[in-house]
Amino acid sequence: MYRFLLTPRWLAGVTVALAAVTVCLWLGTWQLGRFQDRLATHRATDRPAAGAIPLEQLLTRDQPLVTTTTVGRTVLATGGYDTAHQLLVPSRLLGGEQGYFVLTPLRTDEDPAVAVVRGWAPDPPAADRVPAAPTGRVTVTGRLQAPEDSGRRGAIAGGLPSGQLGTISPAALVNLLPYPVYDGWVAADAAPAGLTPVADLRPQDGNGLTLRAFQNLGYTLEWFVFAGFVVFMGFRLALREAEVARDRALGLTESASVI
Repeated sequence: MYRFLLTPRWLAGVTVALAAVTVCLWLGTWQLGRFQDRLATHRATDRPAAGAIPLEQLLTRDQPLVTTTTVGRTVLATGGYDTAHQLLVPSRLLGGEQGYFVLTPLRTDEDPAVAVVRGWAPDPPAADRVPAAPTGRVTVTGRLQAPEDSGRRGAIAGGLPSGQLGTISPAALVNLLPYPVYDGWVAADAAPAGLTPVADLRPQDGNGLTLRAFQNLGYTLEWFVFAGFVVFMGFRLALREAEVARDRALGLTESASVI
C-alpha cells in the first residue's frame, strides 16, 4: 500500500521535507542558544560581586574578550590615569536622569590600557568642572562591562564635539588613543566628590534579559512549530495517498496521486 513512497515524486518530496525540517530545527536551536546567552549575561550581571580578580588574569591573551561568564565580575586594575585623554560620554541615564560618564584611560602594567568610567554627572557636561583623576600609581576596583555596540549608538556618536565619545568600545577608542585597550570597560566602584558611581550598571542596549531575549525564545518556538507542521503535513499526505491507492486497488476510484 505504501509502495508509492518509493516513486521519484515521493522520494523528492520526502527529501525536500527532511531538508526543511533540518533547517527549521537548526534555526530554532540557534535562537535558543541566543536566548540562553542573554539569560546567562543577565544572571552574571545580577549576581553579587565576587572577590576582585586582577584584570590581566580575567582577560588574557588566550581569552581577550569579555564573555557572559566574565561580564559583571569585580576586577582590579593597577596603573596610572592618562588624564590627557579623558573623555566625556553623553546621553547616559542613571536613576532616570540624563547625564554623562567621565571616562579616563588607565595605563596598566600590561601592554593594553583599560577604559575606566570614574563616575556619572548630570548634564550639561562641563569639562572644566569634572573632578581631576588622581595622579601617580593607583589601583581601581570596579565591575567589568561588555563593549557597547557602535551600531546602536551611531546617531549619538555622530557630530560630537572634541573630547566626547558616543560608544565605549575598543573600536571607538582606537582612533582616540595612541595605545591599545582591553576589551570592555570598567565601571569604578568608588567615585570622587561630584560624581556618582556607576558600578551597578546592567548591560546596556539589550545585552541583558530584555524583550529582545524573549523575542529569541519566541522565534525558537516558531521554528520548532514550523518543523512539526512539515512533519504533520507529510504524514497527512502519505495517509491520503495510501487511501487513494487502496480505493484504486478496490476499483472504487481512479483519482490521481495527491502530489
